Amino acid sequence: MTTFLYDGSFDGLLTAVFEVFEYRYKDVEIVSKGRFHQENIFAEIHEVITQSDKAERVLNKLEQNIEKSGIHELLKVYLSEDTELEQLILSAIRQSVQHPDKNILQNYADPDILKISKICKSVSRERHRMTAFVRFEKMQDGVFFAKIDPDFDVLPLIRKHFKDRYQDQKWMIYDLRRNYGILYDLENCEFFYPEEKLDLHKYQQKFHDEEQNYQMLWQRYFTKTNIVERKNLKLHVQHVPKRYWKYLTEKW
Repeated sequence: MTTFLYDGSFDGLLTAVFEVFEYRYKDVEIVSKGRFHQENIFAEIHEVITQSDKAERVLNKLEQNIEKSGIHELLKVYLSEDTELEQLILSAIRQSVQHPDKNILQNYADPDILKISKICKSVSRERHRMTAFVRFEKMQDGVFFAKIDPDFDVLPLIRKHFKDRYQDQKWMIYDLRRNYGILYDLENCEFFYPEEKLDLHKYQQKFHDEEQNYQMLWQRYFTKTNIVERKNLKLHVQHVPKRYWKYLTEKW
């Protein structure tokens, strides 16, 4: 078996897929360099250099075979960070080439396609929850800041939602687990990648006075309106899972 090593980017993965077809490899695995552990010193290694033109050619072919909606589903698989994401995407692309006249992503009899479907549902569910449960806090510089820690890398999937919804204020959303975020400055909405992880203590010291007062009032309101006799924790957790409570001011 030949191992294709790529840089972990989506373009890098598509470049690797292109070269699998280009060199007609059959028995192959694609692994990001960050997750690679060489156990067999005699294994054949193929280093992939990311090339946007090769990635673009794969995208164009995919758009012909599975349309933009299909590419979006494969992107969700990539963002899921599943340990088998590369092999699943390679399998789907191979099937799309073999059966260009069929919607291969609906062939649930195939185990790889079935797993892709399950992953996409999980990622979509996480995306929906992030759009519902994210809470912004006003900082001293007037920027509204939100911190998240999703199971999957859904920031690219929620960017448009927040850009369309909050066009009249500056805001940032930061992924605590993956150490990157989105910044909107009233004109541009770009990803940013800080060199160091967020220091939560320093972060809280930068709250705007209005934000601190707001949080105290909101917590007091939530306590006063909570009717103990009508408490249904099971139903509450079903709609707002505990792992999302850290995004809600009323749960602190």
